[in-house]
Amino acid sequence: MKKVKIVPVLTTIVLSIIALFTLFPIYIAVLNSFKTQMEIGLSVLSFPKHFSFDNYRLALGKMDYINVVYNTLYLTVVSVVGIVVVSALAGYKLAKTPGKLSGFIFILFTSSMLVPFSSVMLPLYKMAKLLGLSGSKTGLTIIYMGLGINLAIFLYHGFSKGIPTELEEAALIDGCNQFQMFYKIIFPLLRPISATIAILDVLWIWNDFMLPLVMISDTKNYTIVLKARGFVSAYIIDWPSILAALVCSMIPVIIFYAIFQKNIVKGITAGAVKG
Repeated sequence: MKKVKIVPVLTTIVLSIIALFTLFPIYIAVLNSFKTQMEIGLSVLSFPKHFSFDNYRLALGKMDYINVVYNTLYLTVVSVVGIVVVSALAGYKLAKTPGKLSGFIFILFTSSMLVPFSSVMLPLYKMAKLLGLSGSKTGLTIIYMGLGINLAIFLYHGFSKGIPTELEEAALIDGCNQFQMFYKIIFPLLRPISATIAILDVLWIWNDFMLPLVMISDTKNYTIVLKARGFVSAYIIDWPSILAALVCSMIPVIIFYAIFQKNIVKGITAGAVKG
């Protein structure tokens, strides 16, 4: 009779408990999104007496769901593409250009990750208003790119160290210029870490509340999370509509994460080994 290994069993049990603990808030949100305000007040753990989609119909109507999804998708896609393109170029160039200047620039980028957003929020708003970037989706995407490239450059820098220099030399000998060499030879090799950065930034920008709240004043440019705040008033909090709106906002990003989540582990592992 084979002996059961204790460590794998304990690991499975612990990870299962952590998974249940992580999924519990989502379960509560979905469960209570089908309840009435009175049912939520009586008990958040009980099942609703009748499963009704009235909360979802009300939430989608009040949110102008198609418009806010477009706004959020626009901010996310444009910002993430900008972060990936700029950071890939910068991270690779800094990794392949030894010297004090490149080292100083790299430290300057990475040290900015230690600065909390709350400490730069007011100066950032004043600068954005001075440059005409506040209040528009385009301005907000530029701000997202500025805030996101520090981590991306750090990850690209570590990953790029493992790419042989001989590939550059061979491409240049074959007649490629610097940009052709990068986008035809080097950038495809950065695909694992690019997927990691894209996933992390999509989750960040899609679910971000503070930056759109500070920068966007026109309700036509509101994101999903910002629009859901409209169900909170000074005298009442419409919990059924809020939870229905939040569930609707979670669905696209959960689908995206479920499809590409394997790339997070691949990218971080590859970056750690190559760096």
